[in-house]
Amino acid sequence: MTVRKRQFGTEKDLFALPVRHMKENNRKLSINRIFIVVTLLFWVCYVSSTVYKQMIEVTPNFRSAVETILYIVIVTLLDFSALMYLIEREGALKRFEQHTRVPRQNMEAHFSKRQPKMMVLVPSYDEEIKVIRQTLLSAVLQEYPDIHIVLLLDDKPKSGHQEAIDKLESTKAAVLDISKRFEGPSQRFKQSLRSFENKKKSKKKSQVDHGFEATQKLVQEYEWAADWLMALANSEKAADHVDHFFVDKVIKALADNLYLTSSAINKAISEEAAMSYERIHQLHCRLIWIFTFNISFFQRKDYLSLSHEANKAMNLNSYINLMGGKYKVEKIANNKVLLPVQENESFGLEVPDSEYILTLDADSILLMEYCLRLVYLMDQKQNEQIAVTQTPYSSFRGSPTRIERITGSTTDIQHLLHQGSTHFEATFWVGANAVIRKKALEEIAEVDDIHGFVFQRFIQDRTVIEDTESSIDLRRKGWRLYNYPERLSYSATPPDFGSLVIQRGRWANGGLLILPKLLSARKQLKREGKPMRRLEFLIRVNYMCSVAWASFGLLFLLIYPFDSKLLSLFILLSAIPYFMAMASDLKYLRYKRLDVFGIYGFNLLLLPVNLAGVFKSIQQGLTNKKIPFARTPKVDNRTSVHGWYVFAPIAIIVYSVLTCLTSYQDGNWPNALFAGFNTVAALWATISYIGLMNMVKDILNNFLNWLLVEEKSEKIENATEQSEEIDWRSILYYGEKEEKLSLRVAIEHHKAHD
Repeated sequence: MTVRKRQFGTEKDLFALPVRHMKENNRKLSINRIFIVVTLLFWVCYVSSTVYKQMIEVTPNFRSAVETILYIVIVTLLDFSALMYLIEREGALKRFEQHTRVPRQNMEAHFSKRQPKMMVLVPSYDEEIKVIRQTLLSAVLQEYPDIHIVLLLDDKPKSGHQEAIDKLESTKAAVLDISKRFEGPSQRFKQSLRSFENKKKSKKKSQVDHGFEATQKLVQEYEWAADWLMALANSEKAADHVDHFFVDKVIKALADNLYLTSSAINKAISEEAAMSYERIHQLHCRLIWIFTFNISFFQRKDYLSLSHEANKAMNLNSYINLMGGKYKVEKIANNKVLLPVQENESFGLEVPDSEYILTLDADSILLMEYCLRLVYLMDQKQNEQIAVTQTPYSSFRGSPTRIERITGSTTDIQHLLHQGSTHFEATFWVGANAVIRKKALEEIAEVDDIHGFVFQRFIQDRTVIEDTESSIDLRRKGWRLYNYPERLSYSATPPDFGSLVIQRGRWANGGLLILPKLLSARKQLKREGKPMRRLEFLIRVNYMCSVAWASFGLLFLLIYPFDSKLLSLFILLSAIPYFMAMASDLKYLRYKRLDVFGIYGFNLLLLPVNLAGVFKSIQQGLTNKKIPFARTPKVDNRTSVHGWYVFAPIAIIVYSVLTCLTSYQDGNWPNALFAGFNTVAALWATISYIGLMNMVKDILNNFLNWLLVEEKSEKIENATEQSEEIDWRSILYYGEKEEKLSLRVAIEHHKAHD
C-alpha cells in the first residue's frame, strides 16, 4: 500500500479524541435550547410574513403562487433538518452528563459467573491485507471470555488473475499467523491459572493467602503480558495515521493498562493489603480472556447452497444461517453444497452457535473493552429488549488529505447525533460495528429459497443500507437499539473524491424505499398499544429522507431564479443557530469553527452524488429491482471518478457564476449574493478536496474508456462455447432450463465484476 503524501491544510495531530465524552455544563445545554426556540421563532416569522405579503396583501398569479409555496416548502424542510440537529444535539449533551462508567471489577465479577458466547463476523471483499489484519487483531485483543472470530471472505474462490489468487492466499495465511502467534501467551496464562487453582484446592476459597505468593505471581504475569504486547507493537510498521492509531490505541493502550494493573497489585503487596481468592481468580481470567480466542475464515462462494449475491448483508446472512449446525460437504452437478448431517453422521464443517454476534467491517478498529462493556450492558435485566448495541464509529485523526479530514469531521459530527438519537429511542443500527442479540435477528428473519435450499434472511438486502432497514424491522418487533455513549470504535473515511462518491452514493440510496416500512411500523405499534413517540418518528424520518429533500431543495435554490421578494432576513436568522451549533461542535471535536464553511462547500460537491442515490431509490421503487453498486478502478493510488461526477463540480461553479451575474444585472441582490457565495464555496471545495490535476486525470480517463472498446474476455467466450456441452449431472439435478439460466447469470456476473 502506497503512503499518501500529506497535503497542505491537513492536521498533523494524531491523538484520538478521548474515549469518554466531556460532561457538558448547563450553560451549553441552555444555549442549545435557545437555539431551538430561535429557529422555530424565525421560521414562523418567515412563513407568516411571506404568506401575508405574497398571498394575501396582493393577488398572486399561478406562477408566483407556485413559487411561493415551493420556496416555503424548501425553507421548511431545511429548517426542519436544522431543528432535528439541535434536538439530537440536546439529547447527546444530556446523555454525556448522565453517563457513569461501570467499574472494571463489576464487569469482571459478572463475566466470571456468566460467559455468553460471542461470534465476531468480519465481512470482507478485496480489502488490503494490512487493513484486515488490524481489524482482526483489534477483535482478537478484546477482553472477552468466549469469543470466535470469523473472516467472511467474499473474494472469488477461483479467479482468473494470479494476483487476486495470491492476495486471497496471503489473507488466509494472515489469519492463521494471528492464531499461531497467540498460542504461546494463551497456554502460559491457562497454566498459570491452573497452578493457582491447584494451590488453593487445600484451602477454603474465602481464606486469605497471607504469604502474598499468589499476588506476586500475578504481578509477574501482568508484566510479562504487557511486555509481550509492547514487543508486538514495536514489530508493527507504522506507515500512516491509521497504523499509528492502531499501534498506540489498540496494542500499546492495552499494554499500558496491564502495566497499570500490575503496579496497582504491587502497591497492594507493599501495603500488605490482602486480596480475596475470587479477585485474584478474576485477574488471572482476564489475561486468558485477552489472549485466548478462536479465529478462522469462511468463503460462502465456495458453496452453491449459500447466497452468492454481491453485498455485505448476504455475506453475513450466509454464515448466520449455518450457526449452530453440523454439515457435510457434497458435490452436486459439479458444485459444492453444505447439507445438514443427521444424528451420529460424520460431518466436515461445524459452525458454533452464540448468544451474541458482533458484526465488524474489515476497515474498522475496536478499542479494548468494547465487547466487555457492550455485552455487560445487554446482559443487565433491564436491557433484555435491547437487540443492537454499538458505539457509532469515529474517524482516525491526522489524515494526510484535506478531503479525508473534512469527511472525518462530518463522521465525528454524526457520532454526536447518533448518541442524541438514542435519548429519544430513535437509534439506527450503523453497520460498521454492532453487538447483536442473535435471538432478535431470528425474530425478524424471512425464509427464502437459494438454488433450492432453504435460506433465512436475517438482515435485509433490499437496499445497500441494510442496517437502516433492519433497524425498522427490529423496532417493529418491539426491540430497542442503543448507542453506548463512549468512543470505542473507529473506521476509515474516504481518502479521495472517488471513494467518497462510492460511499455517499450508497448512503443516499435506500432511505425513501424504507420510509413506507417505517410508516407501517408506526401504525402497527400504535395498534398494539406501544405507540412510537412523536420525536422518535420525526428523527427517523429526517434520518431517512433528509438527503432527498435537502438535495432537491438545494438544487432548486441553485438553478431556479426565485423572486427576490421571497428571500427574507428571517431565513438567515433561522439558519444561524444551526451553523453556530455545528461550529461549536467542530471546536469540541478539535476541528476549526470555520470548517463549517468547508462542510458547506463539501456538501455542494456531494449534491450530484446524493441526487444520483435518490434517483436510484426511485428507480428501484418503480422497477422493484435491486440496484447494484459497481466498484471503480484505481488510478495513481486513488479511486477514479466516472460519469457526470467529474463534470458536476465544474457545472455547479459555472452555473453559480452565471446566476450571480444575471441576478446582479436584474437587481436581484439576494440571489446574486447567494450565487456568489456558492461560487466561492464550490470553487474552494473543488480545488481543496478534489484537486485540479486529479480532475484532469479523471476527464482523460473517462474519455479513454469511452473511446476504447474493451476486448471480450476469453473466459466468457469459453463459457459461451461450453454452454452447448451436455453435463448429465447438471441436467438431472437442475433440469435443462435451470442450467442454462445459471450459466447466463454466471456470465453476466463475471461481466459486472470484470
